[in-house]
Amino acid sequence: MIIDDLAPSLPLGGPGLPQQRRMVTAIPGPRSRDLLERKSAAVAAGVGHTVPIAAVAAGGGIVMDADGNALIDLGSGIAVTTVGSAHPKVVEAIAAQAAQFTHTCFMISPYESYVAVAEALNRLTPGDHEKKTALFNSGAEAVENAVKIARKHTGRQAVVAFDHGYHGRTNLTMALTAKAMPYKSGFGPFAPEIYRVPGSYPFRDGLTGVAAAARAITLMEKQVGAENLAAVVIEPIQGEGGFIVPADGFLPAVAQWCRDNDVVFIVDEVQSGFARTGAMFASELFGIVPDLITTAKGMAGGMPLAGVTGRAEIMDAAHAGGLGGTYGGNPVACAAALAAIDAFENDGLIERAQQIERLMLDRLQELAEVDPRVGDVRGRGAMIAIELADPGTGAPDAALAAGIARACIAEGVIVLTCGTYGNVIRFLPPLAIDDELLHEGLDVVASAIAAH
Repeated sequence: MIIDDLAPSLPLGGPGLPQQRRMVTAIPGPRSRDLLERKSAAVAAGVGHTVPIAAVAAGGGIVMDADGNALIDLGSGIAVTTVGSAHPKVVEAIAAQAAQFTHTCFMISPYESYVAVAEALNRLTPGDHEKKTALFNSGAEAVENAVKIARKHTGRQAVVAFDHGYHGRTNLTMALTAKAMPYKSGFGPFAPEIYRVPGSYPFRDGLTGVAAAARAITLMEKQVGAENLAAVVIEPIQGEGGFIVPADGFLPAVAQWCRDNDVVFIVDEVQSGFARTGAMFASELFGIVPDLITTAKGMAGGMPLAGVTGRAEIMDAAHAGGLGGTYGGNPVACAAALAAIDAFENDGLIERAQQIERLMLDRLQELAEVDPRVGDVRGRGAMIAIELADPGTGAPDAALAAGIARACIAEGVIVLTCGTYGNVIRFLPPLAIDDELLHEGLDVVASAIAAH
């Protein structure tokens, strides 16, 4: 790490940003404190923040703040800048499209880039069946529309979600989300006909995938009834719930039950999609083919874009005008997505995610071997986590997770916590990060764990 008194500037982001952690001031520095004071006065209190800095540039594995501090990015803006912030292909595509037009509304005057993104999603998502796509603005909006489509297709109303699941902050997706604080508390009543069943959490339930699926299926049959059920909504790897990787056999068994009972199987790949897990979509890792798949986050290199892609006969169930939105499939966001998809397919990013998985699992399993409070190391690709727990009782240790995260941020490494119990530290590095920077970030994490 370099420590100096370099005067802060406003450098260009992207891969040209120096890939070096540098601490010029304590976090937050004076310029960042100024912005945070303005935020407190101008922005609603419900809009929190994790890292107390004023970001001015980002690229590769670095986020730079207004005080000249360069922090190692192990968060990717919550899995959004997967290709790297200010990726050259994405920047060029955004600039070119913005110079042509920034908006017409696809529902008013269609344009080619929306269609091209739909064609790409139809081609890339799991399954070789005929597919169609609709584009939206956010992951929550995609999930909400997937449920709309499933209800229209089946003529049924009930929807099943899973313990520890997270699907968004709109009214319907809050109902699907399991965790009360901070996502749901005080915001009800929520959308009706939402039911929750336990999923597969190997570290805590000790069940095989087949046994966990049988438990869930029994509850769906007895407490909801297959004849009433429009859709099952599930993340292949649960995100906010703790990066929970289900036991082998769980997802295929649930998917088969849905097929057998004409229930729409909706897979939420908002966080796990687009090379994040070492496959284009995490569904591929588990051998499942969704009826509908929701995408967002990493798809457009930082621009707001989301999609629902699925079986053509299901997607076509909604009447004309039943799907859409003023900004859905914005042309600038679509241009960014096409550039990002080009990078995912042609720049070795899936292989890079696999390399990051090996590096991170090796380092974090070393920590687990010497510190029994690291109860579990799990994840796929560049979506990795550690769960912190009392070695004797297994009780979740949220205070330890929070303390470690604060210590890492103070030393210039951005990490995020998650989990129903708040005791999981998750790692979502951009695929543009280099090994040296990733190792240095993990060195800081190891030191923070040892100090606590």
